[in-house]
Amino acid sequence: MDLLQNLQNIRNSLPEDVTLVAVSKTKPVAMVEALFNGGQIDFGENKVQELLEKQPQLPSQIRWHMIGHLQSNKVKYIAPFVHMIHGVDSLKLLRVINKEGEKNNRIINCLLQLHIASEETKFGLSEQELMDIILAGEWKEMQFVNIRGLMGMATFTDDSEVVGREFRNLKRIFDNVRSDHLKDKADFTVLSMGMSADYKTAIEEGSTMIRVGSLIFGPRKSL
Repeated sequence: MDLLQNLQNIRNSLPEDVTLVAVSKTKPVAMVEALFNGGQIDFGENKVQELLEKQPQLPSQIRWHMIGHLQSNKVKYIAPFVHMIHGVDSLKLLRVINKEGEKNNRIINCLLQLHIASEETKFGLSEQELMDIILAGEWKEMQFVNIRGLMGMATFTDDSEVVGREFRNLKRIFDNVRSDHLKDKADFTVLSMGMSADYKTAIEEGSTMIRVGSLIFGPRKSL
């Protein structure tokens, strides 16, 4: 398997304004380093423990994305270095991130996660819960959190129409929030949707950030 060729193949298929996050969960440090040396800066991990094991062994220039479900009691461990937290699914979690950001004197980029899939097992806010957070405005007082956009995961299905519809819905919510409530927030620009199986559909529907693992690293070993 040629890691760098896999990386290049995906890069070649992306519009210029789409950021690729290479999902390195369960993959060894050597693979991450090879991709970093090949020019990849953004890497994503699902589990805090794995992120904590890898981060000290790798170049400090890597931008680490926490893309999995994050428990509030784990935020303190990644707050010193994490570049972006994708799965913010409650105001409580946002408050904890802000508190830990203050302790580390750094602003932490966050995405609010929407539940757009039909599967109940996936995490995320409903559209109403998102609007409640946006309209309440408490986030504006959080000096160590920067809400950069939204994230969502589509239903795990081969039906591209279902996936496309879910991504389209997330893009609609993103556009509405930006135009109606955040038009003065110039850096609310990130719409993180799309993974190995559906990233092309996600890009068609307006994604600006994709999270790709198996197409780069090969199939994951089951844990």
